[in-house]
Amino acid sequence: MTRVKGGSVAKNRRRKVLKQAKGYFGSKHRLFKTAQEQTFHSGEYAYRDRKANKRNFRKLWITRINAACHENDISYSRFINGLSKANVDINRKMLSEIAIDNPNYFTKLVIIAKDVLDGKTVKIDNVKSEVMTSTVTKEPEITSEKLDLSNLTVAELKKIAKDKNIFGYPKMKKAELIAALK
Repeated sequence: MTRVKGGSVAKNRRRKVLKQAKGYFGSKHRLFKTAQEQTFHSGEYAYRDRKANKRNFRKLWITRINAACHENDISYSRFINGLSKANVDINRKMLSEIAIDNPNYFTKLVIIAKDVLDGKTVKIDNVKSEVMTSTVTKEPEITSEKLDLSNLTVAELKKIAKDKNIFGYPKMKKAELIAALK
């Protein structure tokens, strides 16, 4: 029986492994056998570290919340306990973002948590509406009546065209946008 070497199929398989191992140190990016071993290990590390990454981010969020809690004279555990008793369902990622971006609202959440822990009743509907108004800041509206359109940038003109529902505005040039807006 004749010897079968695999030909182009084996060559392509080896080339694929060596392409995956590109950038590895030493023979791990040159030799097929060591490259294959290293890509197996790399896959295991990547799988493991995708799980560890979730833990690391949760630690980071908790650290940020803890720092913001200590600025408001409450411990992290009491704060979380107070929020859960008040039926405020905000995950730790969002709490950390609020602590960074909107410390005034975070202070309101701390007050809610403290009040609930002290046995007071809290109306959460008012707080939620305050959050929506305080966290969502609208950009000032640009209208074509108030401004000279030729002084605006193309991006600003496209935004106005989008607001006025002008068809085909993404592909228009500046002159066409100005004509369509007038």
